[in-house]
Amino acid sequence: MSARPLALVTGGRRGIGRAACQALAARGFDILCADIDEEGAAETGALVQAEGASFAFRRFDLAELGSHAALVAAASAEGRLACLVNNAGVGALRRGDLLDVSVESWDRAQGINARGSFFLTQAVAKAMIASPASGPRSIVFVSSANAVLASPDRGEYCASKAAVSMIAKVFAVRLAEEGIAVHEIRPGVIRTEMTAPVAARYEQRIAGGLSPMRRWGEASDIGRTIAMLAAGDLPFSTGDALHVDGGLHLGRL
Repeated sequence: MSARPLALVTGGRRGIGRAACQALAARGFDILCADIDEEGAAETGALVQAEGASFAFRRFDLAELGSHAALVAAASAEGRLACLVNNAGVGALRRGDLLDVSVESWDRAQGINARGSFFLTQAVAKAMIASPASGPRSIVFVSSANAVLASPDRGEYCASKAAVSMIAKVFAVRLAEEGIAVHEIRPGVIRTEMTAPVAARYEQRIAGGLSPMRRWGEASDIGRTIAMLAAGDLPFSTGDALHVDGGLHLGRL
């Protein structure tokens, strides 16, 4: 049995999830990657193993609450589960007029981004509390700048990420006495598969000063932040939102 702590990363096979897996491995964690599809998982695994960590993949649908118990049991079997990264999420089915948002798209965003993450966190928290730990333990929610910045062309996504932000806060309050830190990360405009369809639009807006730091955010920017939190580099912090967005959230006149 490995002496390294284990990090469970949802949506870890590509993009921000892959970067989180690699960065966590570099900081001493073994990785259990859970994702709805296996495509890209081998590449993520190779990056993790190159850092000297072990990697396991489990197919997992966050929206299916009945599947959570088996995943958490697998993650906590050896008593090493030290970090949950709630990264899995979806955007709007279609960007467009707020007045045309469908019930299907609303329910999908809430069911995965908010409902699924809430109940997985609940299950992981119970498993962590039941098992003693010698090092830092944490739960990290990857929300979005849209937790506070309104984008009417994807209102259902914004609402789900605002919910994630509050979920992180209430778990931070509940779990502080258990020695489990809870953090929220709000990525800005990050170069991933999710932003690829609107990349040209964002290129223009970034060049025009969308954020004070006029560049794309990279998945590695988020991954390194997650690893810093999981490693306990901010030991007297919980419940805060870290903006990793090049200053996008700053009000300017």
